[in-house]
Formats: sequence, structure tokens, C-alpha cells
Amino acid sequence: MSTPSSLLSAFRPTVQERLYDFYEELRSADDLFWDRRTGAWIATGHAVVSSAANAPGLSSVRYPDIEAVPEELRPLARVLSRQMLYNDAPDHPRLRALISKAFAPRAVAVLRARIVEAVDRIIAGAAPTGRMDIVADLARPLPLTIICDLLDVPEEDRAAVAAWSEPVAEAIGNSRLDEDRNREASQSMADMLAYLRELLTRQDTPPAPDTLRAMVTAQAGNTDQDLDELLANCALLLIAGHETTTHFIGNATLALLRHPDAADQLRRRPELLPAAVEELLRYDAPVQLMLRRARHDLDLAGRKIAEGQTVLLVGGAANRDPAVFPDPHVLDFERAGSGGRHMSFGHGPHFCLGAALARLEGAIVLEALLTRLPDLRLDGTEPPRWQRSLNFRGLTRLDVAFTPTSDARTGATSATSATPADAAASGPAPAPHADGCPVRHGDGEVAGA
Repeated sequence: MSTPSSLLSAFRPTVQERLYDFYEELRSADDLFWDRRTGAWIATGHAVVSSAANAPGLSSVRYPDIEAVPEELRPLARVLSRQMLYNDAPDHPRLRALISKAFAPRAVAVLRARIVEAVDRIIAGAAPTGRMDIVADLARPLPLTIICDLLDVPEEDRAAVAAWSEPVAEAIGNSRLDEDRNREASQSMADMLAYLRELLTRQDTPPAPDTLRAMVTAQAGNTDQDLDELLANCALLLIAGHETTTHFIGNATLALLRHPDAADQLRRRPELLPAAVEELLRYDAPVQLMLRRARHDLDLAGRKIAEGQTVLLVGGAANRDPAVFPDPHVLDFERAGSGGRHMSFGHGPHFCLGAALARLEGAIVLEALLTRLPDLRLDGTEPPRWQRSLNFRGLTRLDVAFTPTSDARTGATSATSATPADAAASGPAPAPHADGCPVRHGDGEVAGA
């Protein structure tokens, strides 16, 4: 086999635009290889990624030694180490149980009317103008609105929550930052935790019913419960709960605009929407990596992994493995069984608690874009822009144009009627969500998951 390139090449803007061709080059050279520049094993084949995600010899603990983390990142690392995504059993299932009820199908269904209302408002505002930046005008504000609704964050506080989230998400998705930006991420997390502590212990206003704040407030009254753990995991939801869905909406919209035949197929056959959501998740996943660390010396796909070594599982590459997905670069809404096999929500015990919510938001948005903005197309004035990250795959800008219309609500989804978007929310057999974290390796740094 030839020697593969380093995964760090994916940071280059030119590689970001052709990311899946780059992954194919890596996988064709070797589906599991040692990357000297990252100081980690890189897994790109579906079989290796899926087996490693479940391997008991591989740990999800990110910081076995906090003191080894750069000083300016240690405050952030300490908080991340208390979050469910960065823990193994028995701590992981215990932490997960604290908030899992908020993402049960029945709880997500309650949010449906709020999602429809928010999408209606955004589309109504844009429809007469004939232009929109999908990221800034839709993909970013919508998930933030919904996750803040879920946590019962007051309207007047949401701008601050968004401001705190951005530097933390940047550090999670890209550890190749300077000291000042790492320090900003740590401070933003501290500010968010202080706010959440005040919110959850607030006595002047009771929590709204059926919100995570109501559930967590009840949990916080349990003297056996560590409030700091609750706060850390609520911070995780605020950040991950809107960051990844933002990327999914942007990526899916771009894919449809670059494949107008597929978009027309969805307009003609809306019953394909649930399958389309899964295929779009496979085609361009919002989270690309999962990170595991060897608990002890072990064998993985015929390679000897030494205790303490890092294995980066490239779910985005696994999603384009032709051994599992024939013609993987083709966007095919009638692809058999892809929903239960893609790695876009991760794999294994770290199942994405927000998978059903992300599917529902994505389905409602795509349905609205395709049916309510006539002649939707890319606006050629600005090319799509990708953010610079190995872990998070997302656009920073996506300009579109369409025929202006004053009848913005034509074709709008009813908040009470069942549509293909409801089926998309439940999706196929659940798949787990990728975890994100900053990691330092050797002479190069890489964001893991």
C-alpha cells in the first residue's frame, strides 16, 4: 500500500471543497494507518470505524491527564471531562440518564409546533426579498431558538448564549488555535456555566412545563446529584444542540442545490423526505470524527494499537465507503437501508440524544425551502464557504436566490397535521452522535470527536 497523506491536509480550503475525494484517497491507500503528523491512528473504512466505535478496549475519555492539556485550555477541558460524551461506563450511562427524557420521541414531538412556527417566520421574512444567506438567516438561528426553548432560556438571554457558544465550538472543532482564542473558549464556557447555574436555581420565575429546565431543576433538588455535572451537560446541549444541526441544514441545502434533479424528486415525491434526510446526513455529515483512546495494547483490523494511543474514526469517510454504500458519491434517496448504517450520528453507546430533534428540524426546513421558495438556486455572487475544522463540517455562508413572493405561507406545513417531516424525525434504527473535543498530538494538532 502507498503511504497516505496526513489527515491534517483537510484543513486546506482547497481540500475542504473536495473533502470526500480526499477521504477516498486516504481509504484507498489504507483504511487504518498511523498519521505521524497528528500522532494518531486514522480509520477511514466503514468496517473499522463501526467496530472501533464499539470496541471495549477503546475509551471515550478525552483527558486522562488534565495537566497535559495546554494551561489556557485546562478550564475548558475540566468541564468537557464532566460531560457524557467524554466518559465511559459507568459514568457515561449515569450522566446520559440525567437528561435523556428531554429527547424522548414524545418530548421531541412537543417541539414540532415551535419548529414550524420558527421556520414560517424566517421564510416569511425572506420570501419577498428573493435572497437569503441560508447559514446566517436560517440554519444558525433556528436550532439555537429550539434548543433554547428546550432549556427554557429567556429570549433576552439568547444572544449571550450564542456568543458564548461560538468560541467553545471553535475550540472543540479545531484545537489548532492560538493561546488567546483558547483562553477565550475557556472563559466563554465559564460564563455559560455561571449563567446556567443562575437559570437552574432561579426562584423568581418557575420553569416552563415540558422543558429541560423543569426536569433539571427537579434533578438539582436531589442532594445526591452533582449540580456541576448537570451544568456541564446542559452546556453541552446548548453548544452541540444547535451547532451540528446548523451544519446539517447548510450542508443538506447545498447538496440539493447542486443536485437539482434530486430536489425536484423530493418536490414530486414528498414521501421520500425521511429517506432523503438520512441520505443527506450520509452524503455530507455535520460531524466528521469520533475519537477513541486505547485502554491497553490491542489489535484493531490487524494493526497493533499501543496503550494510550489515539484512534480517530473518520465517520465522514466511512459514509462514502463503497463496500457499504455502492456509488457512494451519488445522492440517492432510494438507497436501500443507508439510514441505519451511516456514521453521521456516530456509532455505539454514545448515541446522539438529539438525533430525532435534528432529523425533525432538518426535514421541516427542507420541506419549506423546496415548496415555498420558487426557483430556489445558488446565488453566484458568493461561493459557499466552509469553516476551517477537521471535526465539524459546515458552511460559514451559503447565498441563495429565488423568485420573490408575497405569499410566503403558500405550501406552509401545518403545525398540527402529520407530514413526511414527522416520519423523518423518528428515522431508521437510531445511530449515535459523534463527540467532539480538542486534542494535542505530537508536532501537529487535530480536533477529535
